[in-house]
Amino acid sequence: MTDPVSRTILLLDIEKYSDRDDVEQAYLRRMLYDITDRALESAGIDERLRLRADRGDSVMELIDANASVTALLRALLNEVPGLLRSVNRTASSSAQIRLRGVVATGYVAVDELDGWVGSDLNHACRLLDARLLREALRERPDDFALCVSEGVHTGIVRHGHPGIPADDFHPVMVDSKNGPLRAWLHGPVPHGADDHGEGGGAPAPDCSGESPAPGAASPTPRTTSPGTAEPTGTAEPTGTAEAAEPAGVAEAVGGAQAAGAAGAAGPAGAAAGGSGPHEPARSGRPEQPPQPAPAEQPAAPAAGVVFDFGGGSPSFGGSLVGGDQHGVSGGQVTGDVHLGGSGGASK
Repeated sequence: MTDPVSRTILLLDIEKYSDRDDVEQAYLRRMLYDITDRALESAGIDERLRLRADRGDSVMELIDANASVTALLRALLNEVPGLLRSVNRTASSSAQIRLRGVVATGYVAVDELDGWVGSDLNHACRLLDARLLREALRERPDDFALCVSEGVHTGIVRHGHPGIPADDFHPVMVDSKNGPLRAWLHGPVPHGADDHGEGGGAPAPDCSGESPAPGAASPTPRTTSPGTAEPTGTAEPTGTAEAAEPAGVAEAVGGAQAAGAAGAAGPAGAAAGGSGPHEPARSGRPEQPPQPAPAEQPAAPAAGVVFDFGGGSPSFGGSLVGGDQHGVSGGQVTGDVHLGGSGGASK
């Protein structure tokens, strides 16, 4: 094996190569080699300064360290997209060629079998096979996606040489067997990619920290002063008959004191009428949305006449709600109550 020497590593790979038949694959390989040669010649890198390895659907070039990496990047960014458009313009849909590319630098040795050995070369191959680079090419309308190593970005790209816009490169992190690899992707980072970071595009889903934590406690219920209940609209307790008369029937509100009926005749109606549900006590805290009132014990009876029926039909001032009444079917009665037949006098 030779001693490792510094090389510029160029890798180019055909998208969806295995989806084509043998005739189409042979055509794509010819186009790949033609585009690679023309790009290297445009960069001033002739055959004496490079070694090539055939990988079927991809090509690997080891370029002499004395060759200009700046010229190589300029040719890849400006020449290769035009060459691809020219080829694809006259090709059938099954013969369209789209490429992923990687440029890296490092030390590579050649063994006795003419194989290439080096960890820097391994890293470059992992960048080429990264899902992020594949998705970047898939989402683009053009036919070329390029990624460069951290070393190439530090030494060349970030300085903004003519034809190499530094702002068009974005940092990404690519997973590998030896841990994450930092690299720089030319063009927009693919949407939804989860192996990029440090400003390399949109953040990963569900990492913003803005979603409520699972099992978060609900807002603190509103409290009232003792003996009062939250207004609950028109809900009636179980067992209370629905209002059938426009006046004279008091609604039971969550176990609160019964309200008097407007316009009810008789002493009982006069004693009970004139007051609505109690207003909730103001605690001085900001108003919160109404919360369902928890079940609680009925409040103590207020002074005067109180009607609390668990069933049956009550009578107010001698007016029957419905049917003959012979007794109180349940609940509590305080004060003067008259129960009578439907046709006779009150008893």
